[in-house]
Amino acid sequence: MAQLLELTGVSVRFDGVQALSAVSLGVAAGEIVAVIGPNGAGKTSLFNAITGYVELAEGGITLSGTRIDGLTPHEISSRGVRRTFQNGGLFGELTVLENVLAGLHGRVGGSLLGVLFGSRAARTAEREAVAEARRLLDIMGVRHLERQLAKDLSGGQQRMVEIVRALATNPPLLLLDEPAVGLAPPVREQLVRTIHRLAKKEGLGILLIEHAIELVMNVSDRIVVLNYGEKIADGTPAEVRADKQVLEAYLGHA
Repeated sequence: MAQLLELTGVSVRFDGVQALSAVSLGVAAGEIVAVIGPNGAGKTSLFNAITGYVELAEGGITLSGTRIDGLTPHEISSRGVRRTFQNGGLFGELTVLENVLAGLHGRVGGSLLGVLFGSRAARTAEREAVAEARRLLDIMGVRHLERQLAKDLSGGQQRMVEIVRALATNPPLLLLDEPAVGLAPPVREQLVRTIHRLAKKEGLGILLIEHAIELVMNVSDRIVVLNYGEKIADGTPAEVRADKQVLEAYLGHA
């Protein structure tokens, strides 16, 4: 299977501390890969390395065969790598719909002058943007929240809207950082269905960090396990669940 994202021997150091050590992994289009491990295992450092927030000490990262390590976070994002964060990042004073429209601004037509003077092309672009924003909200099952201010949403609702806004740029690769935090069980089940749909029907490659093990087991095609910055396992949920080293390092028993 051709790799959309590929990490080869990636190492990251902070003031002599080895955060990641020669980590290699790949994510294909339409594939869901989860990264798990105990606190301090290197999961966030891995996401930061992929998205350009930390420099690599060794190794390389490619997206669709093109090197992206060494680029700025903005440049990597513009290549099609979109990431959600644990603490969110919505505009609190904007409505849900407006937040998604903010993410869509680079995909719709119409010039600034056209918007200011109400040209027909600008009005058409605006209608198309609203329709696309609502389509994306429907995918995540949060269309009913479109008129609410982001600051008035629950933590779980904000997380779902943040994923919608990330999707607004039509990225080939989506990185989800703890997407299930704060979600009630029914919403968590909805999230599993949505992630599966995004990968299998929309064709996105999805890499996620998650502590909710049952969610990981239910949604993932493959699971990568980190411990002290090293990859100790990479396989299907069934393979990882049965791996003695994983049981000892992560689950606490063999």
